Amino acid sequence: MLRFAIMAMVALWAGAGQASDRLAVRGPAHVVDGDTFVIDGQRIRLHGIDAVEGDQRCGGEGTPMWACGKWVTAEVTARYEGRVLECFQTDTDRYSRIVAICMDGTSELNRDLVRGGLAFAYPKYSDRYIGDEAYARRVKAGLFGTGVMRPAAFRAVGRQGREAQLARAVPQDCKIKGNINSKGVRIYHVPGQEYYTRTKISPSKGERYFCTEAEARAAGWRRSKV
Repeated sequence: MLRFAIMAMVALWAGAGQASDRLAVRGPAHVVDGDTFVIDGQRIRLHGIDAVEGDQRCGGEGTPMWACGKWVTAEVTARYEGRVLECFQTDTDRYSRIVAICMDGTSELNRDLVRGGLAFAYPKYSDRYIGDEAYARRVKAGLFGTGVMRPAAFRAVGRQGREAQLARAVPQDCKIKGNINSKGVRIYHVPGQEYYTRTKISPSKGERYFCTEAEARAAGWRRSKV
């Protein structure tokens, strides 16, 4: 009866149309980082939460900088490495990982990590843990007892820095922007076209600058129609 009660609770927690009451995986956990585990060979991304990156540092505003990313991974490892968890799938992400709510006995691991100050709520994907993050901030649990940047913001800053560095390395005359749209179509924009200024180039996505239109076409890009 307890097992069925937990499954019903998980289905309710994850939200209508999103949850599955199917037990995706059960077994001893291997911790990858603060929000990612491997269980029985399956990579699990915890639903609705976001942990700091492994190389992220926290502090500032009078607090010394410290390696909070490594600390979170170590803390989560100490608590959950080898523990038998049951994970109920809510989705599959773009990396083909199972997105899940995981149970440690009768305790919901996702929520415990947020309330303990080891992870953030991730409202981009779920509003379930917003109240738990508010609680953790109020009691200054874990990361919330010091200066900490949201992981999504940290990643965005990192991407912007890398892209700016790559842009500075582009030869001065290479102004043609090779963009990959949402459908995966490779389109290039030349200065003066309608979308040229607003088009941002993300080398991490495979986008790039070209020096000539001939170079762009030879690489498989086609000219924008506007």
